[in-house]
Amino acid sequence: MAEYSSKEKVQEIFTQYGGNANNSGSAESQIALFTFRIKALSEHLKTNKKDHSCRRSLLTLVGKRRSLLNYLMKKDIEQYRILIEKLGIRK
Repeated sequence: MAEYSSKEKVQEIFTQYGGNANNSGSAESQIALFTFRIKALSEHLKTNKKDHSCRRSLLTLVGKRRSLLNYLMKKDIEQYRILIEKLGIRK
C-alpha cells in the first residue's frame, strides 16, 4: 500500500496515460490511477479479509472508475477501447 501514495508513481501514471505529469484531469489518467489503486487494495484485501473499510473504499473506486469509463465510452469509443486494452480491465 505504500507504493500507492508515492508521488513519483502518480506522476508516472499521469505521464503515461494523460500526456504529461500535470494532466491529472483527463479521464484516461484518472481511470489509470483508479486502476492502480484498485489493484493495490485488492492485494491488501487478499491478506486482510476482514478489513471492511478497505473493502468499502475498493467498491467506491470501482464505481468511480465505471462512471468515468462510461463517460469515455460515450465521448470517444476508440480511446476507450485502447485504454481498456492497455490497462487490461476487460476480457
